[in-house]
Formats: sequence, structure tokens, C-alpha cells
Amino acid sequence: MKIKSINRQILDLALPSILAGITIPLVGMADTAIAGRLGSATAIGGIAIGSTLFDLLYWNFGFLRIGTAGITAQAYGKGDSHEIVRTGLQGLAVALSFSLLLILIQWPFARMILWLSPSSPQVEMLAREYFFIRIWAAPAVLMLFVLRGWFIGVQNTFASMIMDVIINGSNIGLSIYLALSCNMGLRGVALGTLFSQYIGIVCAVVLLVLYYRKLAPFVKWKSIWRKNGWKRYFTLSGNLFVRSICMLLVYTGFTFLAAKYGDTLLAVATIMMKLLLLFAYFVDGFAYAGEALTGKFIGARDKLSLVRSVKILFIWTAAVGIVSTVFYIVGDQWLLRLMTSTPGVINAAQPFLPWLYSMPLLSSLTFMWDGIFIGATASKALRNTMIISVLAFYASYILLEPGLGIQALWIGYAAHLVARSLVQTVLARKHVFKII
Repeated sequence: MKIKSINRQILDLALPSILAGITIPLVGMADTAIAGRLGSATAIGGIAIGSTLFDLLYWNFGFLRIGTAGITAQAYGKGDSHEIVRTGLQGLAVALSFSLLLILIQWPFARMILWLSPSSPQVEMLAREYFFIRIWAAPAVLMLFVLRGWFIGVQNTFASMIMDVIINGSNIGLSIYLALSCNMGLRGVALGTLFSQYIGIVCAVVLLVLYYRKLAPFVKWKSIWRKNGWKRYFTLSGNLFVRSICMLLVYTGFTFLAAKYGDTLLAVATIMMKLLLLFAYFVDGFAYAGEALTGKFIGARDKLSLVRSVKILFIWTAAVGIVSTVFYIVGDQWLLRLMTSTPGVINAAQPFLPWLYSMPLLSSLTFMWDGIFIGATASKALRNTMIISVLAFYASYILLEPGLGIQALWIGYAAHLVARSLVQTVLARKHVFKII
């Protein structure tokens, strides 16, 4: 396959994902900005802790998207329509089952996690109110995980983009309207998110009918329960579940550890992380292309195209990292003022801006490897990589915190990214390129 052809496939897959991805951090940024307009760092902290509760819940189910994408992409490469449909149906069945469980355990879960969090009573009260509204979106959220993965697997990131843009656009619009225009505060933000997820389900059904009516004859509900299909799905999902737990230990640990330095520095950490996610979703566009193409070429047993696509994907990822660094350096103060109008928070953020500049280049390699390993369904390698990176994060923080304070938290975050990149680079030969 010619390099020009691979470039075209990468861009066809990546650009819709990038456009959709931009809207995802914009939701978080909008929520934080709304809280910032409510007049205190406490409101921003409430959003941060409340969102972290959902990270703790939903990141554990990232395997629904990741596993569905990898298996579907390989079935697509083989041209196996039965497997393509069955994987989607199995994922939706698992998503509905787990969403009901989440609704049942909402009260003990929230009480336990908020008890562990070192946040102030005011922040905890707002986080609790936010959580008990948003939890009712669980069925829609988990089903959308599966549907996103399925669309990526069948190489249709355009449909996924349409779905995400509608979800996130309605989320931002409804949250602003309900929180500010209707004077509902953080309750309005939570309700906006709740309503938008079910709007997304309606949109997904419409897209499935428009694009995939021809697959209707392959919808056989009995095939969901085939033993061999479940065995592969849960073997893959088990390793990815452990990976998700490890990611939670890093990302939610970051938020909870930041909370012990006070509401203002918690607000700074929250804003900085939201700004960094803006870059991450640009890179994720190419990572999703990596998932789709790696799975397709492995399914088709086309090693030459696999190797070429990986090389080109890394060139694109490096370019995004460089452009993002320049963007953060030029727009740092404007971005901060976009996120909050509180002078104390803006002033407190200044010592941490070098991390904003450096993170794109530190993280671009590992984000791209993630997509490639997912397409290869190399779940064991992904699991082991995250276990090592968690150790790097906490070891760096614990060793350096006595002398550096909260700066050690950022060093730990950088250390976990470097560890992920190094381990994945070493493991790629065995777990990606030698499986064909």
C-alpha cells in the first residue's frame, strides 16, 4: 500500500475524531468556566470532585469502548459481518447490565469516595449534589462507550463525530442555560450532562439506521450468548479493566492529592488538567485512527501496511505535539482567563505554566502507542504498562513532595507518562508487529 494512500486513510479517520474530540474537553472547560462564573474556587472544586466521582465509575468501563473497537476492527479487516454485529450486541448487553449496577450502588459509593477525599465540607456538599443527578445518565453513558468503539472499529469515525458533536454541543448549551440563565447553579450543569447523554442515544440509533441497515440480517440475538465470543471479550476486558483501575489511580489520585493543598490550588490543578485535555483529544484523533488501521491490517494479515501506518502515525503525532506546545506558550494567560475570572486562582496558576508547555511533547508518544496497542488487542501489554506507570507516579510524588510540595505532583504525572512511553516502545515488537 502506498504511503499516500495510508496518509489518506489516517486523515479520513483522524480528522472527524479530532473535530469530535475538541468538543469533549470543551464540555469540561465549559463546566469549569460556569463554576468559575459562580464566584468562588469552591464551585470549581465541587465540579472537580464531582467529575472525579464519575471518573472513578466510568473509567473502569473504558474496556467497553476499547475492547469493542479492537475486536470490531479486526473483524472488519477479515470481512466478517457476523462478528462485527455480534461484538456490538455483546457490548451493549454488558453496558446495560453494568449501568444498572452503578445505579444500585450510587449511595454507598458516593459516601465512601467523598469520605476518602480531603476536600472541604463546602466542596463535598456541591460534589454530592452534582453526583446524584448525573448518575442517572449511566445507562446512556456506557452504551455510548460501546457505540463509539463500534463506529471506530468499522472505520466510520465520521458517524462517531456526528454523535459526539451533538452530545457535547447539547451538553454545553443545556448546562449554560440551566446553570446561569435558570439560576440552577451546579444542579443545572449536572442536568445538562444528563439530558445530553440520552440525546446521544437517539442520535446513535439514527446513525445506525442510516449507515448500517444492510447489516440488519446479521442481527441474531442468540449469537450474543455464543461461548467463544464471550471468552475473547472478557479475556480482553479483564486486562483492560485492570488498566483502567491503574489510570484511575493516577488521574483521580492527582485530583485528590491536589485537594489537600487547599481549594485554590485544587482549582488551579483542575484548570490546568482541563487545558491539557484539549491537546490530548487532538492526539486521540490519530490514536483512534491507529486503533482502526492497526486492527484492520492485523485482521487482513497485512504486515507491510501495518508497519507503514505506524510510522506515519508517529510523524503526525509529533507534529500535533509541537503545534500544541506553541499554542499553550502563546495563549496561556488568555486560556486561564477563559476558565476563571477569580484573580487569586489566576495568580496561583503562574508557577505551574511550564507544565502546560511541556506536557504535549511528553505525552504524545504514549497516547499514540495506546491506540496501536488497542487495535492489536494487546491488552496484557497495556495492563502491564499502566501498572509500571502507576508506580512511577506515586514513587516520584512520595520521594519529592517533602521538598517540593505540590510541584512534586506534576513531576509524578510527567514520570508516569515517560514510563508509559518507554515500556510501550519496548513491548511493541512482540505485542504489535509479531502477531501477524
